[in-house]
This record gives sequence, structure tokens and C-alpha cells, in this order.
Amino acid sequence: MATAPGDRVRAAMRWILAIFFAAAGIAHLRAPDALLAITPDWVPFAPQLIFITGLFELAAALALVTRPLRKWAGIALAVYAACVFPANIKHAFDGIDISPLPSSWWYHGPRLALQPVIVWWALFSADVIDWPWRRRVSKAGPQ
Repeated sequence: MATAPGDRVRAAMRWILAIFFAAAGIAHLRAPDALLAITPDWVPFAPQLIFITGLFELAAALALVTRPLRKWAGIALAVYAACVFPANIKHAFDGIDISPLPSSWWYHGPRLALQPVIVWWALFSADVIDWPWRRRVSKAGPQ
């Protein structure tokens, strides 16, 4: 089966994102107190939720690199990335130090701005969306 040139890019993006989320999952399990500090006060059962999200990130990272679960993992990771945005906002605006992360706006500004990119990345790398590189399809087939 021939692969499109963009398929290698998506595969690389999938693996990078999977490694990122696996590392985040490990951090959730190994240092929950640091993450508890940035969890908004309105989040119920925060310590348990941090543990569950750590397990989720590990499972979703693995699912992202498996063909049968890829699309579901991409959707789940995109939704998850949107759901953790309030914690990122609290982290930035409350000036909470989490070693080894920098605590300056040189870190927080780009981090907040890139959150929508992470949502897109999860969807694109999992073949859920093609935007902005839509594949043109005509009656004669893909071009």
C-alpha cells in the first residue's frame, strides 16, 4: 500500500504527541502535589482527578499510536487539552512555581497561546481532520 508524503509527517507528529502526553501522565502520577497547586478550586475531587488524568494520558498516548484506537485517542486528547486550559490559566496568572518549569511569561504566554495548537495537533495527527491541508478529491480520485 502506497503512503502519501504527509502520512510520514502525521506519524512523526503522532509519536511526538504520544511521548509528550506519556511524559505528562508520568508527571501526574509522580508529582501530583505540584499539579494540585495549579488545579482550580472549583474542580471536585482534585487529587483523584489528577491520578485519573495521569492514567488517561498514558492510555491515550498508547492508543494514539495504535491504528484501531487512533481516531478516538485523538478526539479524547483534543477534548482533554481543552479541559485542562483552566489549570494552565491558573498556573500563569497565579504565578505558581512548578519545578522545573519556568515561571515567567516567556513560558506562560506561548504555553497559553499554543493550547489551541495542541487541540489541532491531536486531531490532525490522528487523521480526524485534514485542515488546513485538505486533500482535494474529484470524480477522478485524489489529486
